[in-house]
Order: sequence, then C-alpha cells, then structure tokens
Amino acid sequence: MFEPNVQRVLDLIRPGDLVLDIGGWARPFNRADWVLDAEPYETRGYYGASLPAQGGSREFFTRETWVTRDVCDRAPYPFADKQFDFVICSHVLEDVRDPLWICREMQRIGKRGYIEMPSRVAETCRGTEPNQVGWSHHRWLVTIDGQRITFLMKYHRIHSHWRLSFPARHLRSLSEAQQVQWLFWDDRFEAEEQTIHGVDNIESELAAYVAAVRPYNATLLGLDRVTRALAHHARRPWYWAMRRLAAGQSREAK
Repeated sequence: MFEPNVQRVLDLIRPGDLVLDIGGWARPFNRADWVLDAEPYETRGYYGASLPAQGGSREFFTRETWVTRDVCDRAPYPFADKQFDFVICSHVLEDVRDPLWICREMQRIGKRGYIEMPSRVAETCRGTEPNQVGWSHHRWLVTIDGQRITFLMKYHRIHSHWRLSFPARHLRSLSEAQQVQWLFWDDRFEAEEQTIHGVDNIESELAAYVAAVRPYNATLLGLDRVTRALAHHARRPWYWAMRRLAAGQSREAK
C-alpha cells in the first residue's frame, strides 16, 4: 500500500470495526481481523524485511481467521452480506484472472473499503523488468476514474513496438504517487472490462495512450511511420508483383 495512505486507512477504521484484507499474503495489513488469500498463513510476509507488514505492529488476524482459497473461483466468499466494516484490496486486482468477481464480492460483504493498484502509466513503462513493459505477472492495464474502475487486458502487443509503451526514462520521472492509483469506496463502486477486437484496434488504443503524453520526438515518429508504411506495402501481393516487373524491365533495359 502507498505509505501515505496507510494512516488514512487506519483513520477510517473505528476501534470496533471488523476488517478484511483480500490478497494480503505478500504484505499483510496487520489491522485486518481476517485475511483471504490463495497462500497459507504460515508463509505470509513474502516481501520480508524489504517491505514489512503495514497497518500497525500487531497482527489482528490469526491462523483461524486466515482463509486460504482461490479468490477467483466464482464461489461466494464464506462471509455474510455486509459483514465487514472495511475491506482492503491492495495490489491484487491487476494480478488475477477475474478482478470483476472480486469487486462484486467486495461490495457484497463490505460496507466500505480501499483498493490500490499500479497506475496505467507505470504499467505502460519499460524498465521495470528487463525486456518487459510493466510487470511481467500483471494481467491488466487499469484506470480508476472517480468511483469507476476499468480493466483493459494487457495485450501482448504492448511488448511488440517501442511506440506502444513509454521509455524507461519516463518511469524514472514518475513520483511514487504517480506510479499507483487508489479508490476509497463507501457501499458501492463500479467495475468494468474494456474489450478491443482486432490487432489494428488494439495497437491503435495502446499507441494513442502513449502518444497523448508525447514521449518521443517528431523525427523518430516520422521515421517510424515511413518504416511501417513500407512494411505494410511489402505484405501486399501487388507490391511484389511490381517489384518483379520493375526488375524485369531493368534487365531488358540493359
């Protein structure tokens, strides 16, 4: 969780509130009374001393209140409607196969909550991992706008060309706050998936997002457009027919 928001979350939790942390295994939020995660209680704290637990020094949850299960298995979580006063889900939804299911269950069992994920701009930068755009284990490009979360599949096309992502220097220019996004919700929020059909449309969406920031100079973009135009023509049968015809005429001229 973004460190400045830890205290904000704690301030929203009243002493008698019942709190759930969904996906808290790697870095548990200690104020949570319950944790729901695919990994077992005994192995909690994957990040160890480099990223210690947040939410206080004492664990409120116990082995008995740690529920180990697939959070996306489409079976209702073992909790009653609005059982929890506060639900935390930090850096989980971008990883999982069905974030919409988790969002629905969060709203069913929780009254209020906090959600955090990497920003789309950070997920679109090269330089986080070698030869990757963003984090290799993340499945989604996410946008939070007000009380709406939009999930766009992180299409493999994003790794295919530099103009579909930001250079590593852009990532280095982002503050910690710009690399994450969050949502404080009360009772309800909206969650949806954005789908795109067709390779050209996928590429257009990714390129348009990057182009809006203009991280590349005009000369580089101009050379790229010429290169892609030539490559596009090279795929057309008439292009090669004209090349063969021109080659034949050149031999006859000699």
